[in-house]
Amino acid sequence: MKPVIECAENKREQTISQNIGLVHACAHRFKGRGIEYDDLFQAGCMGLCKAADAFDETRGVRFSTYAVPVILGEMRRLFRDGGAVKVSRTLKELSMRISRERERLANVLGRDPTVADLAQSMDLPEEQVVEALCAAAPPLSLTESDDDGGGQIDLPVASPEDMLSDVISLKQVVGSLEPNDRKLIVLRYFSGMTQVQTAARLGMTQVQVSRREKKILTALRRELTG
Repeated sequence: MKPVIECAENKREQTISQNIGLVHACAHRFKGRGIEYDDLFQAGCMGLCKAADAFDETRGVRFSTYAVPVILGEMRRLFRDGGAVKVSRTLKELSMRISRERERLANVLGRDPTVADLAQSMDLPEEQVVEALCAAAPPLSLTESDDDGGGQIDLPVASPEDMLSDVISLKQVVGSLEPNDRKLIVLRYFSGMTQVQTAARLGMTQVQVSRREKKILTALRRELTG
């Protein structure tokens, strides 16, 4: 039973970590409306965690399609509650621990540690570190600010060059797929269709689409990562 529980927890953490960008995207929708970005981000993290806990992949809906309304709902709740974000004692204590570890790692590394550095050092999921950092007051910067210390506080993101390289590589490997496999991936991830809709277009069952999709994604991942 324990391996099953650990597997489920690892899958949950992976889902949250891979989709943290959804929180940033949703938070940008509400920028300039009277609530700090960090508060929006923290509320969005809570929504992302709720979505990961409640998501049922057997329904044939993409996680992002399911998660975005949940994330937005948590952010809208801030406006209904007057912008107040309730931070638990546990989260505050974790925030202080991360602050101390950040200072220690900065001395060891000779630079400000990233979220990944902190998560690895403290044996914590990256999304938990992000949530604790957002709960800190004032927020802790993990990137360089301007000379006056007034730069925007943000988390490191991939450079445009890296993103462009990834897109080009992805198009190349998708283009090398068999026609039917390529059409399946295009319908699912470029047209945003569910597995049920994709199955209807390809004359397959939802189960067949699900199984074939997993095999294709495994092959693509292997091709991209070597």
